[in-house]
Amino acid sequence: MADIQNIKIEPTWKRVLHKEFDKDYFQNLSAFVKKEYQNVISKGQDFAVYPKSDEIFRAFEMCPFDKVKVVIIGQDPYHGTTRTSDGKKIGQANGLCFAVESGANPPPSLKNIFKEIQSDIGQSACTSNLNCDLSHWAKQGVLLLNSTLTVQAGLPGSHQKKGWEEFTDAVIYELSNRREHIVFLLWGNYAKQKGAHIDRTKHLILETTHPSPFSVHNGFFGCKHFSKTNTYLRERGLEEIDWR
Repeated sequence: MADIQNIKIEPTWKRVLHKEFDKDYFQNLSAFVKKEYQNVISKGQDFAVYPKSDEIFRAFEMCPFDKVKVVIIGQDPYHGTTRTSDGKKIGQANGLCFAVESGANPPPSLKNIFKEIQSDIGQSACTSNLNCDLSHWAKQGVLLLNSTLTVQAGLPGSHQKKGWEEFTDAVIYELSNRREHIVFLLWGNYAKQKGAHIDRTKHLILETTHPSPFSVHNGFFGCKHFSKTNTYLRERGLEEIDWR
């Protein structure tokens, strides 16, 4: 794998975040991630890192800085594998938080997100496994941002505290500072802490519990975040998100 500094990042993000790439923490992060992906080659099937190396910055590629209308904050990429409808084994993570690779079965949290969309606005968000990669959201201006952008297979949190959190803090800061009228959807305590310093005078913050089966009944179901998001966007002359 090439140095992650040299992976193509959408130009508007590159202009906004270029100072981060020269900082010591990012240099150390780059070396760590490069070694992890090199281990995939040297150790073969006994070692994997998710998402695929060319999908690390996929959230940024699909949603340019000046097009962001909504931000959803996750924690880690999925660290496991799943089966496609034809039985093929693949990694779940695809570089977009909560999303899975095209053709993969949606995990419980994503299923619960779809249930809330159905209840809230009467739209079925995932009519087939091909829709569960959420790229259709990203293309409309939904930044699906994990706090940590990589993870070792089978080890949740394994790439935390390596520098990713500082990088994604910078992402949130720049969006809060340079833009206005963005909707931030903060689901669960981790996301709430991550978004604690967003300027609430310029943006809409919607908070509730995580869509995990362990907490979904404590506030996520019935939160109506999807209709509230579209109402906010519409009132400001912005195009609504088609959550289907």
